[in-house]
Amino acid sequence: MNRILSKIGAAVVTATTFLFAVFILFSFHFGSYLVCMFLPIGYIMMAAGFQHECAEKAKVSANIGLILAAVYAVLILLVYYAQTTTVRLEDLNDQAARVLNYQKGGLLFNYDLLGYGMMALSTFFIGLSIHAENKLDHWLKWLMILHGVFFLSCFFMPMTGMFTHMAEGSSGHGGGIALLFWCIYFIPIGVLAYRHFSKAEDHDFRK
Repeated sequence: MNRILSKIGAAVVTATTFLFAVFILFSFHFGSYLVCMFLPIGYIMMAAGFQHECAEKAKVSANIGLILAAVYAVLILLVYYAQTTTVRLEDLNDQAARVLNYQKGGLLFNYDLLGYGMMALSTFFIGLSIHAENKLDHWLKWLMILHGVFFLSCFFMPMTGMFTHMAEGSSGHGGGIALLFWCIYFIPIGVLAYRHFSKAEDHDFRK
């Protein structure tokens, strides 16, 4: 059951990240918001799998990664549930829209970036806990560790106002290009994690 759930989580991460990229390309905002609410659920399942299997000496790092995954999930679910309900269905005045509407680069947009900053930290600590036994696992480990670099931009850049301008459209398609780049980077993590748990499941079965 542990391997199956972890594998499902990795599959959800891969599928939702791919769909997110597709919806960005077609400017289908509701679709991108919707899949982003399932991505953190899949990521928690995947992170829990790595936490479960890691060696005792790496438990602290894996536990930190799993806790940060939960923080990421809470922030992201709050942001995108607001977009698909209140922002989409209510007649908001300009001030409320600037705070709640993700597209206007307000408070919830900054919370979204904070959430993905927490995710980046989570992948860093989860990556540190992975014991790589083959070449592809080494790729997975280092992709997750290096993904931690995104924490710096997600956490500090909103304080400069740059991402707010991108959300408001003053930087052209810069925001969409940045998101597509992130998708291209993160999809291999989901694929390699799925393969990792599949191999581990086969090994357990043979044992």
